[in-house]
Amino acid sequence: MADLFDRLDPTDAPAAPRPLADRLRPRQLSEVIGQTGLLGPEGALTTMLASGSLPSLILWGPPGVGKTTIARLLAEETDLAFVQISAIFTGVPELRKVFEAAKLRRRSGQGTLLFVDEIHRFNRAQQDGFLPHMEDGTIVLVGATTENPSFELNAALLSRAQVLVLERLTLADLERLAQRAERELGRPLPLTGAARERLLEMADGDGRALLNLVEQVMAWAVEGPLDVAALAQRLRKRAAQYDKSGDAHYNLISALHKSVRGSDPDAALYWLARMIEGGEDPRYLARRITRMAVEDIGLADPQAVTLCLHAWESYERLGSPEGELALAEAVAYLALAPKSNAVYVAWKAALAEARRTGSEPPPKHILNAPTRLMKEQGYGAGYEYDHDAEDAFSGQDYFPEGMKRPVLYRPPERGFERELKKRLDYFARLREKRQGG
Repeated sequence: MADLFDRLDPTDAPAAPRPLADRLRPRQLSEVIGQTGLLGPEGALTTMLASGSLPSLILWGPPGVGKTTIARLLAEETDLAFVQISAIFTGVPELRKVFEAAKLRRRSGQGTLLFVDEIHRFNRAQQDGFLPHMEDGTIVLVGATTENPSFELNAALLSRAQVLVLERLTLADLERLAQRAERELGRPLPLTGAARERLLEMADGDGRALLNLVEQVMAWAVEGPLDVAALAQRLRKRAAQYDKSGDAHYNLISALHKSVRGSDPDAALYWLARMIEGGEDPRYLARRITRMAVEDIGLADPQAVTLCLHAWESYERLGSPEGELALAEAVAYLALAPKSNAVYVAWKAALAEARRTGSEPPPKHILNAPTRLMKEQGYGAGYEYDHDAEDAFSGQDYFPEGMKRPVLYRPPERGFERELKKRLDYFARLREKRQGG
């Protein structure tokens, strides 16, 4: 997988045409664009190389940010043989051959850096197959993955490797890469300033994608610089990176939920749009939006759940894309609704009390007594019918006998729960009065 490349000596170029990405492959780590947190003066990889010790690594990051290039250059920096395989195309027989070849190299005095692209594609048993060869020094494993290693890789493998996170390239990084491409090609991109910026945005943080776009643009025969509209007519924006079952899925739904909780309708609508554009199932979003109403708005706005359910039903009846507007309306409403997790907190506290008290029975005065024997046992004795009491409130204790009355629900002074708090305080005063009497 080629990633970020620097300018090569033109005299090294063969006669056959080579892709721009291949021509701009870096020759040393200092030429890699971006990833200063790893490759800067105080970066993790810089420190490892300075110490003369390179452990096994897992490089985690999005496509086109330098994983393969960094692995190749690490092998050169440490005089290790570079062997590259892909988990997509490699099975157990091929792995055995790779390990045997590495053992032979080791006997002759040379180590092996084994680069495994898409390492998360290997199953658990295959991942375990690397462990003995990592432990005895036959290989230094460098795995590359776009998925969260915590979810996709064995704990045993992770314990023997250091995870390094590579970041998507910034617009400034992509601009530097575009300038290198222009120097290599000997002419500037035929774009206006705004169109150039749009081209960088279309790469979506992927250096390889940018070089492919630059190569396309440079192949056009145009008179004068192209503006944004002309560029859009000639190029289609690459699809956003989004895996409905992967890390991006969980990151974006978290961003949507927290934007709603943070009362920011603009951010909430943005993340909703990102998920819809990425191909997320709107029914999944409808369910999660309803959950937000239950979890974060609660009784501060009792109609929030109803509105979400109506939005869900509207989507089911209208379908896409019209029904997505109903989900957007629900998201905007939730973001601007008063927030309360008081019942959510009370419910967790109630569950904790239920676990603590075990099988404690209800007090006898609130038990039904349909038989004579149950009446003789005191079931229902002393029960006060609240409708017959003053203010229709008896103030009796409904918790198990001997259990100290807990305070679980504490409504805040927000939204509709302001009224519920008044009622709660009112009944608390009446209960104190009844029980005191």
